[in-house]
Amino acid sequence: MDVNAIIKAIDSLNEVVGRIVCVLAIVFAAIIIYDVVLRYAFNAPTRWAFDLSKQIYGFYFVMLGGYALRHQSHVRVDLLTERLGDGGRRAVEILGYLLFFLPFSWVFVAQTFAFAQTSWNQGETTYGSVQLPVYPLKAALFVAAVLLALQGISEVLKLLAGRDLYWRETRHGA
Repeated sequence: MDVNAIIKAIDSLNEVVGRIVCVLAIVFAAIIIYDVVLRYAFNAPTRWAFDLSKQIYGFYFVMLGGYALRHQSHVRVDLLTERLGDGGRRAVEILGYLLFFLPFSWVFVAQTFAFAQTSWNQGETTYGSVQLPVYPLKAALFVAAVLLALQGISEVLKLLAGRDLYWRETRHGA
């Protein structure tokens, strides 16, 4: 398979997932507003809104990791790399991905799979008066880990191919 096709497939996947998940911000806000109105205007708070809003926010937060990496929205400390030329900066970034990011991603994928599998097998729910299922959120952690790892692979491939657009657009004004 062509490297450009792999990059495009991974980038497109995280773009679609990111755009779909961003819609959840509207659902998240609607649930909070609904609960606040019921709580303060009618003195009748819901029993489920707090737990559900925590779960939606957690889902929203973890699922956007790959999307954020695709758009280079993670925190970057460029103190060393800003002084290097393109070749040196590219080498440092590739080493960073290979030594830190990809091994961490592998551990993240493996651990979240086991975490989600245990929760799913137990039918885990929240505690309290309303018992919402937790296992879909824990399964989302695994999916998010896979998406983040895939995006890391895409970023390494871009660096190897000299297509690291972030650096050119933000540092060189291209």
